[in-house]
Amino acid sequence: MIKYIPILFLSFCSYHLIAQNNQQVTPAPAFTQNQTGVFHFDKKTGIVSAGKNYDKEALLFNDLLQQFYGYRLPISKNASKFSSNSNKIILQFNATIKDEGAYELQVADHSILISSGNSTGIFYGLQTLLQLLPPEKMDACDIAGILIKDKPRFAYRGMHLDVARHFSSAAFVKKYIDYLAMHKYNNFHWHLTDDQGWRIEIKKYPLLTSVGGCRAETLVGRYGSDLYDNTPYCGFYTQQQIKEIVAYATARHINVIPEIEMPGHAMAALASYPYLGCTKGPYKTFETWGVIEDVFCAGNDSTFHFLEDVLTEVMALFPSKYIHIGGDECPKERWKHCVQCQKRIKDNHLKDEFALQSYFIQRIEKFINKNGRSIIGWDEILEGGLAPNATVMSWRGEQGGIEAAKQKHNVIMTPGEWCYFDHSQSLNEDSITIGGYVPLEKVYGYEPIPASLKPDEIHYILGAQANLWTEYITNPKKIEYMIFPRMTALSEVLWSPKASRNWDSFEDRIPQLMKRYKLWGANYSNAFYDLQAKVVPLPHYKIGWYLSTKSKNDKIIIANSESLTSAYEYTEPVEIKTSGLWQAALQDENKKIVSNWVKQQFLLNKASGKPVTLTYPPAGKYAGSGGFSLVDGVVNTMGMSKSSQFLGFNGSDMEAIVDLGEKTVFQSINLHAFAQPASWIYPATQVTFYSSDDGVSFTELATVSLPDAKRNHIFQYQKPGIAQFIKIKADALKVIPSGLPGAGYKPWIFFDEIEIN
Repeated sequence: MIKYIPILFLSFCSYHLIAQNNQQVTPAPAFTQNQTGVFHFDKKTGIVSAGKNYDKEALLFNDLLQQFYGYRLPISKNASKFSSNSNKIILQFNATIKDEGAYELQVADHSILISSGNSTGIFYGLQTLLQLLPPEKMDACDIAGILIKDKPRFAYRGMHLDVARHFSSAAFVKKYIDYLAMHKYNNFHWHLTDDQGWRIEIKKYPLLTSVGGCRAETLVGRYGSDLYDNTPYCGFYTQQQIKEIVAYATARHINVIPEIEMPGHAMAALASYPYLGCTKGPYKTFETWGVIEDVFCAGNDSTFHFLEDVLTEVMALFPSKYIHIGGDECPKERWKHCVQCQKRIKDNHLKDEFALQSYFIQRIEKFINKNGRSIIGWDEILEGGLAPNATVMSWRGEQGGIEAAKQKHNVIMTPGEWCYFDHSQSLNEDSITIGGYVPLEKVYGYEPIPASLKPDEIHYILGAQANLWTEYITNPKKIEYMIFPRMTALSEVLWSPKASRNWDSFEDRIPQLMKRYKLWGANYSNAFYDLQAKVVPLPHYKIGWYLSTKSKNDKIIIANSESLTSAYEYTEPVEIKTSGLWQAALQDENKKIVSNWVKQQFLLNKASGKPVTLTYPPAGKYAGSGGFSLVDGVVNTMGMSKSSQFLGFNGSDMEAIVDLGEKTVFQSINLHAFAQPASWIYPATQVTFYSSDDGVSFTELATVSLPDAKRNHIFQYQKPGIAQFIKIKADALKVIPSGLPGAGYKPWIFFDEIEIN
């Protein structure tokens, strides 16, 4: 990833620095007030742990000070240990500050007073103090007088990390926890098991790590590409490592929530112990991504004995009140054909396989509740009836969270549209991502409390969390690139009062944030300042290429060929008049290219730019630019990573009418489509082409089908004709058939471009 660093607002001298105040603190404090006085901070500054024992918090502050600035401060429980005229940081108990994590911080001439009624508040006050120091190496600085009164908005402020798809070392997990702590997050959701790997040592079942902790190879191409690395991939955490990580997090006031996936996403466990599945195998730890039909057998009591044994060891390692049991994306196909599962349904008078999943979750919940803990599950645990004491983590949008809150269940909001940090943060991402588009502004604009909830339902929303799934995130640097600065934006959503959140203020802080990431030695994305490109409709049914950047110091240059000798400065959307390649980049004042080149291939035809009427609306998540997406001159070959260029329909057919403006001679009509069955995206069963002179009465031209449709495929009609209107109707499967991914659910159909030649 190219790290283009914009010119920053502030510069600091090497030895005597004037630090900013609340303007650079993120998440923004609840209340700030500038005051008189200037505190001189240097290596002689003392830390006084007054009244209560806050030595642990002081030592952790010193650890970060050492890491970032290269020195530590002396610590004492007694201020008299320091000279009377020395400057001191005083950590003080204050019984009137009762909220967990709340604190006050006051900077005066010779003292910085941090007070709270709990050690969490003292810890957070010290994190704020770190941000009052300059975001670059220094020996000393002056901090202007300020009063900060602060407390968190939400009780649950979480970040997730998937280590099943790609493993993170214990050392990096600790570093990740440091990042959370410095942003005042208080929950780390650790996704430890999945189809692609079992990452936690279970003493009673050693094959879980020796077999389930390894896969033979890993998908390295885009999903569905069948490109693998032919290299075994292994990794797991010993119980001793887990104890150390939990202790590390606890010291930083972070609760670690383990996730043990069930009843789906269980292939690593089934590969280790095949008797846990309905077919009894053979199974293998999965090498690609997606939803897999083989799941834990719900009719076999040995499945529950196994899971109770596993959870017993898990609960001994994790003191967390919450244990996450997954519950998402569990196909029911194996259960439908399993004698034991069908007997379970009959013996327990269950309605169907969805009720069987509810039985499964509730049985596990009873065991966890009996051990004094509570379960969290993804919003699919609502299907078939919600377990009595479960907390719902709403990921498939907000509706699951809304429904759970209305049923008086606690909710953690984590909808993919705002909170999936594995999604691209640039429209022109320079490495493979799982797809989707979640830019920084979108994250900052998220509101965790849905407007549709009644006042007495709001308190069920505990907070929110961002998720980082690692299908295409293979190393620590890319983890950092994907979370920063989006994780910082979400921290303000979850901590700061809603009324005081201000995008303009946050945007002003971004350059400072990036300097601080550099101080931490962290990688980060500069996508906020990147060159952004998109295809847009222009007046008179023309197609334009629109380019933009938030960089105030660079200009955009553009070229309409492979050759860059014809590049010129971009000033307004370019009208695309012919097929061919366009490319653009950012250029600094010295005419140096400071960004990746953004490239776009256009394929123009008689339909390009023409008005399109859609009979059925596309799904909101895949609505693209409406009908224009089908005639924008762009044929997408990148798959779901460019999902914004597709139109997706779920549970409906697709019907589009193109108005060519006048009677037009044509030789062929093509409909470009996309299929990815593992994601429940299937080809249309058939496509029918029609023509019309008036847009009312249509004549059927032909019906075609593609029984062996590939990932990117084309439905074609190849006969000459003349018409003003062309209608294309694509029929979707009504229900995904048995034996296929997503069986029993409504399929998706995806379309990219209508081409009329």
